[in-house]
Amino acid sequence: MKYVLVTGGVVSGLGKGVTASSIGLLLKACGLRVTSIKIDPYLNTDAGTMSPFEHGEVFVLDDGGEVDLDLGNYERFLDIKLTRDNNITTGKIYQSVIDKERRGDYLGKTVQVVPHITDAIQEWIERVAIVPVDGKEGPADVCVIELGGTIGDIESMPFIEALGQFSYHVGPGNFCLIHVSLVPVLNVVGEQKTKPTQHSVRGLRGLGLTPNILACRSTKALDENVKGKLSQFCHVPAENIITLYDVQNIWHIPLLLRDQKAHEAILKGLNLMGVAREPNLKEWTIRTEVCDMLYNPVRIAMVGKYTGLSDAYLSVLKALLHASVACRRKLNVEWIAAGDLEDVTAKEAPDAHKDAWDHLKGADGILVPGGFGDRGVQGKILAAKYAREKNVPFLGICLGMQIAVIEFARSILGWQDANSTEFDPETKNPCVIFMPEGSKTHMGGTMRLGSRRTYFRLADCKSAKFINEANILTKKKPQRRPTSVYNTYAEGDQRLDMLWYGGMKFVDERHRHRYEVNPDMTSQLEDAGLSFVGKDETGRRMEIVELPDHPYFIGVQFHPEFKSRPGKPSPLFLGLIAAACGQLEAVLQNNDHVSSVVPKTKVTSNGQSMMKAHQNGNATKHSNGLVNGVYSNGNGVHF
Repeated sequence: MKYVLVTGGVVSGLGKGVTASSIGLLLKACGLRVTSIKIDPYLNTDAGTMSPFEHGEVFVLDDGGEVDLDLGNYERFLDIKLTRDNNITTGKIYQSVIDKERRGDYLGKTVQVVPHITDAIQEWIERVAIVPVDGKEGPADVCVIELGGTIGDIESMPFIEALGQFSYHVGPGNFCLIHVSLVPVLNVVGEQKTKPTQHSVRGLRGLGLTPNILACRSTKALDENVKGKLSQFCHVPAENIITLYDVQNIWHIPLLLRDQKAHEAILKGLNLMGVAREPNLKEWTIRTEVCDMLYNPVRIAMVGKYTGLSDAYLSVLKALLHASVACRRKLNVEWIAAGDLEDVTAKEAPDAHKDAWDHLKGADGILVPGGFGDRGVQGKILAAKYAREKNVPFLGICLGMQIAVIEFARSILGWQDANSTEFDPETKNPCVIFMPEGSKTHMGGTMRLGSRRTYFRLADCKSAKFINEANILTKKKPQRRPTSVYNTYAEGDQRLDMLWYGGMKFVDERHRHRYEVNPDMTSQLEDAGLSFVGKDETGRRMEIVELPDHPYFIGVQFHPEFKSRPGKPSPLFLGLIAAACGQLEAVLQNNDHVSSVVPKTKVTSNGQSMMKAHQNGNATKHSNGLVNGVYSNGNGVHF
């Protein structure tokens, strides 16, 4: 096993996660099998109880692991499925050591940071590195390890000591250290300054680790004299100093690394030059170039609670981007703080209220993502109502599905107090209830987590059609239900086939929730026109809801964004974008590739094309910011 360690210096937020993901992709393009590990030095056992404002989104894995968002980058770039053990935290390491001490595994010895904690870290890395994550048998060739935080942080010290020992343990030719550092440009003099990186490398070497490669973040490519200076003072060959300058789309990073021969430096350090081939990034390059050239906009209103930090919805943004590129549209996200849509805001902050509604009404599609707590819930309900009444394409995820059900119950069934027991425990019409198996005393790891199976009960529902079509577009084989699962389930006096078209009978998606639609109220909701087209194996847990007579109104209890990949967009996000830009029927009828059905005419109005399309207003609004291929109105978000 070969190991690549990615560390960071000077400041946090330099993009170590994207760099580590890009290195993994580059090595994979060289024909190597790659796995990844993220080390987070915080004391939390996992990221499950951390605020999105503080740490960004919580990424959920197939096995139910609640992990750092960087593991989402690894999965998207490498198209792999990681486990909770691929995210190491100080809390996990100390807990495992303390458990061993309580069992008497240390035979009465004094348990110390060195050697017991450092040994536990090394053992964890070696154990996890050999677990296959790409669907093939046997261990990977290379494990990319990202050390979170910044060199010099007190909480990182045990990990740095362990990794120093680890590099000696695995020996030369099996360990390559890439240090990501900052080379700032001071506006006063306009000169690239190397001193911060010099100090960072000096600190790293003082802790027992010597970088093989420097990945320098800067606003522009490093001058040759700057590279020479860094090489002299950091003891790194000039050809091993890579510039990661600012780009408009992070998909460029693997290409930057390839163009600067980073793969050759890594392969030489790992003695793999005779094994690996030249990197094949043709498909990735084409996709990146397509993303850069997109012109015709599609505007999606993101109605959420955490709009002040885009990382809180990182996977949702990525899934929207994957789908918009597949539909050849430039994604423009209209950030809307859900609370700004509420009536109370109209009195307290009328300008913010008007601005929020203007953005909502100017969008081609509306997305309400997941969340917790009652802040902004009424605004999300109003957004769902607007989408339902105005025939605007709508996708509700997790809480977004639940509020869509609540809104329908209030507006169509007339249950004015319909609510979730999360927000009103005393409601007489609890449309959403706490799950029976949930815990009300412990927060961490007690939700319904991980990959769960959803069975379709209607063959002609939009969500099932799109999942089936997406599998055709990405050359994915239809899923066949194992014989151990019953072919039908009882609902009243009818026995309904779960799905009988195209071999697709179910879908596996990742979950993270404590509340669910009340199964005792679904019959009344369905009689009124709401259709629960996807359920779990018992038939009592609602997973997918649709409005049959709406162009595209879908709510899902699971989180489809976690399995979206570049080139393999999530079917439900693809459906939202396709509906928002008038391509829905064309995509459903096409069996070759999405791009072949995209009109080649220039779009200048709000999603208008030569095809018959849903239109939500006609105002044209230019975006004011581009980050990672996503344009944003900056409403509540500053880039």
